[in-house]
Order: sequence, then structure tokens, then C-alpha cells
Amino acid sequence: MFTDILTAMVLGVVEGLTEYLPVSSTGHLLLIGHFFGFTDDAFGKSFAVLIQLGAILALLSIYFFRLWNIALGLPSDPAARRFVLGLLVAFLPAAVVGALAHGYIKSVLFNPWIVCVMLVIGGGVLLCVDRLALEARYHDATRFSLPVYFGIGLAQCLSMVPGVSRAGATIVGAMLLGADRRSAAEFSFYLAMPTMVGAFVYDLYKSGAQMGGTNAMLVAVGFLTSFVAGWIVVKMFLDYVSHHGFGLFAWWRIVVGALGLIGLALVG
Repeated sequence: MFTDILTAMVLGVVEGLTEYLPVSSTGHLLLIGHFFGFTDDAFGKSFAVLIQLGAILALLSIYFFRLWNIALGLPSDPAARRFVLGLLVAFLPAAVVGALAHGYIKSVLFNPWIVCVMLVIGGGVLLCVDRLALEARYHDATRFSLPVYFGIGLAQCLSMVPGVSRAGATIVGAMLLGADRRSAAEFSFYLAMPTMVGAFVYDLYKSGAQMGGTNAMLVAVGFLTSFVAGWIVVKMFLDYVSHHGFGLFAWWRIVVGALGLIGLALVG
């Protein structure tokens, strides 16, 4: 039991630290869980999704007043209504794909080999896009055009494959469509809210029968640690990428993916 609690704490910290970075939190959780033997069963795979609630609430606590002001402005502010519409447009593609392919994703794509390969490939893509001399037309995440919001939503669908990274897919998509680094990263925060809440609710519905007793306690432990770690990351991330770009995260992905492939080849 103590080992399971310690593992849940570690996975919670990893979830919180990686959820909003373009490095794939699900991929990291699956790799760590695989080598610790924690996410090889149905509950373990659901655990990786359910503890996201802690990271979601960390983000909501930081963005609460911005979201509240947007909500207050909906009756009278066309810009607020347009942003909410854009957020919905960006959310819907992944919601549809996730609902239709949920079983396939969990049973087939939650595979450590796939995770490692996608970490390496995604790292290479992120490194290339970060080095491109892209002309930024958008500097405010709440003022993208509707076609840009939809394009980012399509890019997010790629993150259904563990190891791609939801944040990474949306950031790369936004930058290629004209957003600067900061607004691309910030919109990935906004889009994370409905996307992660939707994934959490859907997975909780699917795995509710497994949530009794010890399993519920492990999810609670992972939730608390992911909240703390996620709060720290959200506070620091935007300023870091504004000044330093995404190179560090791209190389992190490549190194972790390569080490993961070596580990899988040696010990399975």
C-alpha cells in the first residue's frame, strides 16, 4: 500500500509538471507507470486521466478572474462572445474524435513503444517550428480568427495519440497559423480547460466501477500532488517561453523518448 501511495504521489507530480508543457503528460505517466508496473491494468490507464483534475483546478485557480470577466462580458461584449465561440470551435474536433475513438485509444494507442516514438518525432517537429522565422500576426490568445481556432482544434486531435502532447500539438498549430509563442502557449491553457474536463468526466463515467476504496484514495493523492505541481508550472511557463522558446522542451522529449526506447528494448 505504501508503495502504491508513493507511486501515486510521483505520478501526480509528473502530471502537474508536464500537463501544460509541450512534452506529453500522458506519455510520461504511461512510461513511468509501465516501468513501475502501475499503469498496465485498466485502472492504471484511467488513473493517468483522472488525476488531471488536479492540474485542471490549478489552472482554473490562476485564470479564475480572467474567466469571470469573460463570463460577465458575454451579454454585452462581442469580443467575449467571439472568444467563447472560438474556444468551442477549437474544442469540438477533439471532443468528437475522443468520444468515437475512446476504446481504440485506450486499448491500442496507450502503448509505451508508441509513446517513445511520438516523443522523439514530436520533439523534432517542435524544435523545427521553434526555429522557423514565422511572422506572428496574433499576440492575444482571445483574439484569434475563427478559422485559426478551428485549425488549432484540428491540430489538437493529433494529441489523441499518447506521446504527441496536447499542449505541443496546440502550440505548434497556433504558431504555424500565425500566433506568437506566448499567445500560442496561453491559448493551449484556455483550450486545456474544456478538453481536460471533458476527458476527465468521460473517463470517470467509463471507469466509475473501479473507483472504490483504495483506488479512490490513490486518485486523491495523485490529484493533490498534480494540483501543486501544475500551479507552479502555469505560473512560470509563459514568461519562460516568451524569452527562451521551446528548445528545452523539444530536446527533453527527444532524450526521454530515446531513453524509453532503449529501456523497452533492454527490459521490455
